[in-house]
Amino acid sequence: MGLDIPGATGSRPDAVPLDESGAEDLLRGICFKTGPPRTVGVELEWLIHDRERPDLPVGRERLDSAVEAVRALPLSAALTFEPGGQLELSSQPAGSLMECVDTTAADLAAVRASLGAAGLAPVGLGVDPWQPPRRRLREPRYEAMEAALDRAGPAGRAMMCTSASVQVCLDAGEEEPGPLGYGRRWQLAHLLGAVLVAAFANSPFQQGRRTGWRSTRQQLWADLDPGRTLAPGSGRAPREAWAAHVLDTTVLCIRCEEGPWDVPEGLTFREWIRTGSPRPPVRADLDYHLTTLFPPIRPRGHLELRMIDAQSGPDGWLVPLAVATALFDDPEAAETVYRAVKPLAETAGSPAAPRNPLWTTAAREGLADPELRAAATVCFAAALPALERMGASGAVRDTVAAFTDRYVARGRCPADDLPEPGDLTGQGLLTDRSLLTGPSRLTGPSRLTGPVPPAGPDVPSGPVDRPARGPERLVAGPTIPPTPPRPGKAASA
Repeated sequence: MGLDIPGATGSRPDAVPLDESGAEDLLRGICFKTGPPRTVGVELEWLIHDRERPDLPVGRERLDSAVEAVRALPLSAALTFEPGGQLELSSQPAGSLMECVDTTAADLAAVRASLGAAGLAPVGLGVDPWQPPRRRLREPRYEAMEAALDRAGPAGRAMMCTSASVQVCLDAGEEEPGPLGYGRRWQLAHLLGAVLVAAFANSPFQQGRRTGWRSTRQQLWADLDPGRTLAPGSGRAPREAWAAHVLDTTVLCIRCEEGPWDVPEGLTFREWIRTGSPRPPVRADLDYHLTTLFPPIRPRGHLELRMIDAQSGPDGWLVPLAVATALFDDPEAAETVYRAVKPLAETAGSPAAPRNPLWTTAAREGLADPELRAAATVCFAAALPALERMGASGAVRDTVAAFTDRYVARGRCPADDLPEPGDLTGQGLLTDRSLLTGPSRLTGPSRLTGPVPPAGPDVPSGPVDRPARGPERLVAGPTIPPTPPRPGKAASA
């Protein structure tokens, strides 16, 4: 039987020990693949709950049966399940925003129907408001991850088992400077990212209580292993900064063919290369190490925007996808937004995201913060004409406009509209479909079947008491997920 862990021994063709300079060259070459931005992808995580009693845990046998039914669907996207039972769909890289929206909407319609037949529904919240962390997957990867993250406290288990997100994947950019250059996009992502945290904050609860954060999910990431979740330090060009960051971050685990995986403490990848103990690392180990790093923006040949909470409702997911794509890939919008968010660097200060004052304020206050609200107003105003220039359908533009009117224009975010956790079990939840996802308004090629939802009440908001396939540049490196194999995806990442 062949080994399923590349590099576990020296018998594989790829099992050539890495040296330090070789590892740096690989990282500089694979993490920022440049070219005119033209592809987009999205990764959608969903909490799975009973449609009638979403506050109760779903039994293992019932969930396993539903999982098998969903796995049998002919989906375009890659399908995985996270350690706590969250469902994730990872789209293929699409040649345009509308291609991504249409194929993802079709996949979601099939998934919702399959789950609905079992009395279950996908729930779009950044953190499960009811359940404590309960890991369902027992593969060596997750055993090792849990052991490593437990050293920093309980946030690791909560992230693995109770969080969900919308992750937007965009090309790294062009080699040349300018609004679409990879250097500008990298800088933009770390400032605009805080605005996206604030605008789409949707996780004010954890285990039945308010946490004091609009985005409890983002705060969980900030509380995780600090080196593993930080952005690279400033002062270096993106490629050099990222290469140094990867090599100087501790190794989460060292895989082996038999038995539990080793979980060393304090061993950086650079030190592993230098010592060669307990075995010399190879290219496959570096590829795997990359999937265990969880910064807010992860360069994987493309830029993976990882800071957005899962969104409620059947079509809430497409708003961050459309807005982020428009603001990064339309040159006019990118220039406008860069000028709007550049002053936020002063608020952020020198600490790396997400542990700086800008990102902390975004997670705690959302758009109740005046500076973030002003920046979001400019960003969403720039996104709408950019979407028209990019050929987005009227349905997509109307959905973005409705979100803008309901939240951004009023200094609010989705977390501000959520009822108390104890009220989430009522029948009103099941009839208005604002949280549990019902039928999508996108049926067929981006057509709305009903009216755009009206804006919510204008209530003042104050502080509250969480295998990509296709074009090469959007294909991530290999990893070892549970089932089925899918290149490039880290657990709960």
